[in-house]
Amino acid sequence: MIGVRWLVLPAVLGAMLVMGEGSASAQSCTISVTPVAFGIYNVFSTTSLSSTGSVTCQCTPRTAMSITVWISKGSGTTNNPRQMASGANQLNYYLCQDASCNKLWGDKQYPSDSGPITPPLSGTVSLAIYGVVPAGQDVPVGTYADTVLVEVDF
Repeated sequence: MIGVRWLVLPAVLGAMLVMGEGSASAQSCTISVTPVAFGIYNVFSTTSLSSTGSVTCQCTPRTAMSITVWISKGSGTTNNPRQMASGANQLNYYLCQDASCNKLWGDKQYPSDSGPITPPLSGTVSLAIYGVVPAGQDVPVGTYADTVLVEVDF
């Protein structure tokens, strides 16, 4: 397994080319990320704010293998919830593997919170990242952001 890490933002995610180490037949993967951008959060709204991003992985040669994707906790202390910051102010949010947010994206430090996802790798694999900012958070006006690492093991 080769672990690859790169920076991503909630305005959450970026892109990178990853080359496997080893012989001439080594696995080579291209990883791209579509950011989770929440837009404007209204503290008076009773509805959670949602957005979607993705992680896409295409590996060659195509082999019967799988990948594992982890998303770090960001600048907060856990991934349940993660926290965006504007100065000293914090706004809770979640990055989920499903639209109903029943399964969070985990990271290696907090695998018991949710663990990784391991899809079969046959050509291009695109995994959705569902972002949710819960309603009812009374936070001051500001620009809230977080930086998380995405790790793809293949």
